[in-house]
Amino acid sequence: MKHFAEAVLNGHPDKFCDLLADRIIRELYRKETGAYAQIEVSVWSNKIFLTGAWVTKNPVTIPIRELVVELGEEIGYTNRNCVKATDYVIIDEICKVVGNPRKWTGFSGDQNIVTGYAGYDAKTRFLPPEQFLVWHLRDSLMDSIERGLLQDQGPDGKVLITMFEEHDGWKPQTILVTLQQQESLSFYELTERVEQVLHQAWKKLRQHDHRWIGRWDEIQLIVNPNGPLVNGGSAADNGQTGRKLVMDYYGPRIAIGGGAIYGKDLYHIDRLGAFQARRFALELVRNGAQEALVRICFAPGMAAPLMIDLKTDRRPTLDAHDYFHFDNMRERVNESDLEYQLSGLGTFYNDTLSWCSPVKTLASKQIMNL
Repeated sequence: MKHFAEAVLNGHPDKFCDLLADRIIRELYRKETGAYAQIEVSVWSNKIFLTGAWVTKNPVTIPIRELVVELGEEIGYTNRNCVKATDYVIIDEICKVVGNPRKWTGFSGDQNIVTGYAGYDAKTRFLPPEQFLVWHLRDSLMDSIERGLLQDQGPDGKVLITMFEEHDGWKPQTILVTLQQQESLSFYELTERVEQVLHQAWKKLRQHDHRWIGRWDEIQLIVNPNGPLVNGGSAADNGQTGRKLVMDYYGPRIAIGGGAIYGKDLYHIDRLGAFQARRFALELVRNGAQEALVRICFAPGMAAPLMIDLKTDRRPTLDAHDYFHFDNMRERVNESDLEYQLSGLGTFYNDTLSWCSPVKTLASKQIMNL
């Protein structure tokens, strides 16, 4: 079977917007537990546009410029890059309301179709292997940009892979990398360094899991087919929260159903439902199911789901209707879910499950960041 997957690096303008929106919400939660926020971020050139709203019981001030610079420099928008975090002009149109956040977080305020998936095993983080592979390559590039052969390159970039799932394993066919580079580095040298970084990532992957098959020289590697990419980030493209939904969920093989994750309050049904559906699917697979696909329909103002559809070969040990009741999901919210690092698999997938770690139970604190 043929499979495809794509991921973007943190310096991509869309992902920068996602991460900035979450940083603002995280800072708001630090100021006031149980606050409500829904933040949209757009970026173009040296301008950042903030819209949306937050609600707190008491007036709150967030150091947004400090958050922009902190995040931007952590990503790589420094003086060595064409995009400098310190140069951004911030247009803040966030509606800041003083009131009771429970008016927005105490019930399902929107309709949504949520999809949760888990399959394979812990060695793929219970994700489709193509999605696991593209994130592994993405993280390898970002790690090298921070401290390795590709230091100071990027931080804007994309990775796309094509692969075959065969009876005896998974065989990549193509790896396509688009990566921003410094003018001082030749195009030839960039491609050589990218090849070395990904070759090492491939060897590490094969040591980790023998289901990855094929020789490195059998994989077609394509680097910047349009030629050198010097201007990246918002200097070359606009960005917006919520535009990388397929990447943020399970890849193109699994229909996502629901809305965006980043920039949404942890109590918003888009994010809350997505987290809980993933956890429910994980519990099914950890209890012996080969694969689990969970789909739930929610209606605004209604605590109980309109419909739940489970596609799995194992009977759940949890009552799905009780599990997905809004009040029960709300009680399981952990605001530390926003304390994730830029590396790894971000907010939605469980980046605490290392390749060789034992399977954890659903109640474990270890799996709060799914």
